[in-house]
Amino acid sequence: MSRSRKTLVGLVLGLMTCLMIVGVSTPSMSKSFDSLAIAPIDAESRLIRDAAPQLATHLQAAETALLAQAEPAAPAPTPTDMAPVPTEVVPMRSAPMVSYVAVMTGKATVPSASTFAFGSAGAVLVGNRFVVRGDFSGLNSPLRDFATDPVNPPNPNVNSGIHVHKGDPSKNGPFQYALEVQPGADQLSGRFKGEYTLTEDQLQALSNGTLYMDLHTKQNRAGELRGIFKAY
Repeated sequence: MSRSRKTLVGLVLGLMTCLMIVGVSTPSMSKSFDSLAIAPIDAESRLIRDAAPQLATHLQAAETALLAQAEPAAPAPTPTDMAPVPTEVVPMRSAPMVSYVAVMTGKATVPSASTFAFGSAGAVLVGNRFVVRGDFSGLNSPLRDFATDPVNPPNPNVNSGIHVHKGDPSKNGPFQYALEVQPGADQLSGRFKGEYTLTEDQLQALSNGTLYMDLHTKQNRAGELRGIFKAY
C-alpha cells in the first residue's frame, strides 16, 4: 500500500473513532434521538388529538350557550319577605362544568360503514343540563330524511339525521334525542346542536362511556358515522 493511501485510510479510521466516542460520551446527542420516539396511542385518542382545534371551537360554543342559560343567583331576601329563607341556594352557574368530546367515524358504526366522512362534537354538562355543538363533512350522501324514510316502528321524536343513543359500543342502543341539524349547501357537510336535560340513566351512561352520537345518511341508513362522548 502506498504511503499516501495509508495516510488516507488512517485519517478515515481516526475520524470514525472520534465520532463513535462523541456519540457515546455526549448525553445530549443520545437524548436528541430518544426525543424522536412517540409513545403509542390508540386510534380514537389519535383522532381526538388531530381534531383538537375543531373540538376546542365546539366546546367554546357549547359553553357559551350553556352559560347564557344559567340561572341567576337568587336575590337576597328583604325584611318584608314572609316565606322561609332557604339555607342554601345553588344556581346552575355555580355547579361544576364538565367537558366532553366525541369524534365520529364510519369504523365505529355497527355494522361499520365505508366512508371518508368525519364528524366531531364538543359538549358541556352542568348538573343534568347537557349542551352539544359540532359539525360533519365528507358524507357519501345527504342525511337520511326520517319524515319520508321513518324508523320502524315510527317515532315522531326521530326527526333529524343525527341522534344521541345509549348503549354498548359493539351494539346499536336505543334512541334518546335528535339533534338540530343545519346542512351545508352541498348537503354533505354541516353543523348540529342539541340541548338536553339528562335523566339519571343517561347521566350514568355518559359517565360509563355508553352515551354516543350517530349520523344516518340515505346511502348508509343504519349509520355512516358514530362516536362516543368522552370526558375531555
